[in-house]
Amino acid sequence: MENKTYRTPSVWVAVIPLAVLTSLLYAVIRCFGGDAIDGGSQIALLSAASVCAMLAMGIYRCPWSALEDAVIDNIRASASAIVILLLIGAIAGTWMVSGIVPTMICYGLRILHPSFFLAASCAICAGVSLMTGSSWTTIATIGVALMGIGRAMGFPEGWIAGAIISGAYFGDKLSLLSDTTVLASTTVGVPVFRHIRYMLYTTLPSFAVAMLVFAVAGLTLPHGDGAHAEHYAETLAATFRITPWLLAVPLVTGILIARRLPAIITLFVAAALACGAMLLAQPEIVARVADARQLDFLAGFKGVMISCFGDTAVPTGDASLDELVSTHGMAGMLRTVWLIICAMCFGGVMTGSGMLRALTTIFLRIVRRAFSAVASTVGAGIFFNLCTADQYISIILSGRLFRDLYAERGLRPELLSRSVEDSATVCSVLIPWNSCGMTQATVLGVSTFVYMPYCIFNIVSPLMSILVAALIDRRATRNSE
Repeated sequence: MENKTYRTPSVWVAVIPLAVLTSLLYAVIRCFGGDAIDGGSQIALLSAASVCAMLAMGIYRCPWSALEDAVIDNIRASASAIVILLLIGAIAGTWMVSGIVPTMICYGLRILHPSFFLAASCAICAGVSLMTGSSWTTIATIGVALMGIGRAMGFPEGWIAGAIISGAYFGDKLSLLSDTTVLASTTVGVPVFRHIRYMLYTTLPSFAVAMLVFAVAGLTLPHGDGAHAEHYAETLAATFRITPWLLAVPLVTGILIARRLPAIITLFVAAALACGAMLLAQPEIVARVADARQLDFLAGFKGVMISCFGDTAVPTGDASLDELVSTHGMAGMLRTVWLIICAMCFGGVMTGSGMLRALTTIFLRIVRRAFSAVASTVGAGIFFNLCTADQYISIILSGRLFRDLYAERGLRPELLSRSVEDSATVCSVLIPWNSCGMTQATVLGVSTFVYMPYCIFNIVSPLMSILVAALIDRRATRNSE
């Protein structure tokens, strides 16, 4: 890649594949709405990738091998995320059939007051994510339960998902156990403790704004009364065996994450424990899933396998609850995996052709002081999320792109690492074809376009980063005078 002999694309040519992708995605979304990831978005990504490849090979004589190697590298980098996504699908099925999620929903319905539910959900997810360092795992476990509670209380699903995601990403940013936090600090060369302390200046105000919005929304949005929530709790209790012993599985999962075991191992253990729990606590439901009259070895094995990979429907007698407790297992994640692979193809072709590098020169030209540097970094982080469809790639590219420039301008490196997190990390979940946006939309069962306006923390964070940079410039100007 470094010894290439083909010409670097111009910015105007590099914009063409991005414009094609944007136009196609707009048309797909207009036609299919929330079902855009069922195939339309994938075709749009591959079509834009083919345009990029034709331009690179036809105009700049870029060899196909360079593009192919970049695509392979991108897909290889996303392999672990795909496995994690499949395991999350298995957890969604096994935790539901075993009664773990219904147990958390029942207790939550009886403890959480509807008026403070949104703010409480945001705070709970923030605490869990802070302790575990994983926004994905927090959303896939506690978030799924809170989603069910919120729906039972009658809140709009966009608001519920927004509160869950806002809290999960706040905790993820400030956690020592977070892979994105460690990646952002190490990419820029800032000690992780200093990086986290510096993030407090933008992260805490952004979270305070989010909590205020969710508190006001909880008090003003229409929702069901306590009797409605109690009916849901009683119906779940009549269908599943509700016992606090089932909460041992999420407790063990949290301990494994806190001990910094690899995410794949932790999620596999969480699914395996849930399989054992469903055989012990819900034998009748396992037999029903296996379409057997009674539970024996073969029926138990079949029920466990279907819960992990296939569709499960547990009739409760209430249509809305039937939809809530139905799951799709690993199979439900396949369209998201398909979308991730297509997104990695587009990002790989853009990288291998040099068009992504050509586009980044736009940001480098406008960097002068703290405000322009941070604004450019934030813009680049969001831009890379759009183009590469992966937050990890966005973090690395943004950090490497601006690291030397910040040093030349005499700006603190932790200002860069914070700006990267305030954009590349938190905004990834707002982009429908990004791996984060696709995953959370699939896990929570809410389209990215539906929850996007309500992810208050994720929207405010990049704006707060730019605002703080403007204040830094203003103070520096006063001191110089």
